[in-house]
Amino acid sequence: MALPPEQRLTLSDVSWDTYEKLLEAFGEHRAARLTYDLGVLEFMVPLEEHENKSDLIGVFIRTLVEESGWNIKSLASTTLKREDLKKGAEPDKCYYIQNEMLVRGRTIDLNRDPPPDLVVEVDITHTDIDKNALYAQLGIPEFWRYDGAVLRIYQLATGEYQEVSASPTFNWLEKETFYQFLAQCRDRGEANANRQLRSFVQAQLAKLSE
Repeated sequence: MALPPEQRLTLSDVSWDTYEKLLEAFGEHRAARLTYDLGVLEFMVPLEEHENKSDLIGVFIRTLVEESGWNIKSLASTTLKREDLKKGAEPDKCYYIQNEMLVRGRTIDLNRDPPPDLVVEVDITHTDIDKNALYAQLGIPEFWRYDGAVLRIYQLATGEYQEVSASPTFNWLEKETFYQFLAQCRDRGEANANRQLRSFVQAQLAKLSE
């Protein structure tokens, strides 16, 4: 029998203090990722399919940033938390792009620093946490959510997410490019797919600069 993409356990009526003690007890290199939302605590253990798709999305985004000539600060699944909101999350991928200069070389503290510019979540199996509401309240401007088949891109507007057809950060790129990249990774290998993606992005940006 094939393993599921993720394993999940959800607990209710968990205090913020208990959540923080669990983060400390499990340490930074734990297998499970913890999401906390107003007393609801979810443990999620990513397995092969989840981790592969998460990693490929990271390669995709980093390639777009590098070929655009921008800089980036990657936080991977670093814990993002706000005690005043009673919310905490460990997204699959987390990036500062537009605000990279403001946080370069610093340890992020959301009580003083701007939120990440772009967060990515891979949720192939059902989660009891409303991730859209959680990240919207944390103030994340752009949220990518992939369910194993469909990539949905959300842009924050007046405190709520609106689904958009193209990334606000990479508005010159069609979403279909992402699906083609995943297919090429599967059929031709990840390194070959990334080289092809770089060439495609370079060509697209060259057209825009003409």
